[in-house]
Amino acid sequence: MTDSPTKPRREQIQDAASRLFSERGYHATSMRDLAGELGMQGGSLYAHISGKEDLLIEIVNGAAQQFDEALFSLRDLDLPADAKLREAMFRHITVVADNMESATVFFHEWKHLSPGAYRRVIGWRDTIDDFYRGLVEQGVREGTFRPDLDVKMTAYLILSAVNWSYTWYRPGGSLTPRDVAEGFAATLLSGLRTGGDRP
Repeated sequence: MTDSPTKPRREQIQDAASRLFSERGYHATSMRDLAGELGMQGGSLYAHISGKEDLLIEIVNGAAQQFDEALFSLRDLDLPADAKLREAMFRHITVVADNMESATVFFHEWKHLSPGAYRRVIGWRDTIDDFYRGLVEQGVREGTFRPDLDVKMTAYLILSAVNWSYTWYRPGGSLTPRDVAEGFAATLLSGLRTGGDRP
């Protein structure tokens, strides 16, 4: 058992599920595997959770909340769009870097959710799409970004860059989340800005 005994049991179970789901995949992880990771008897888990999907839903919802808290406060900041975009990418990548296991589950295993929970994740993804589209639209309105940009496709490009960082980023390596965000932003902004200005 690797979790701190000072953590509530439910939190220990969720941490272990994040670890195993990220390493093995949701379907390849059994309740017996989870119980073994925690040093528990299989039946004892059901005193704390109703089933494996219960844990997947908790992990996905928790990750969505972390992204919401990190990103949506930017809407009210009095900053130009390019500065907001840099900060949004930094915050987005930081959530991934600080929560690699749950981020991996969130981005890779959510497709295994039952229909109701699946639809909620799709709804959440729409709100994040809208957030990044809003940043691009702000830049076009301000004259910072090119007026001919396809806002939808630009937002998808930004999201692809930050979301997929979970597949290759390694905390503790040579690049910090800020380094990655600045590198991505520098490349993207050189194509988004009017007049071909460099960041």
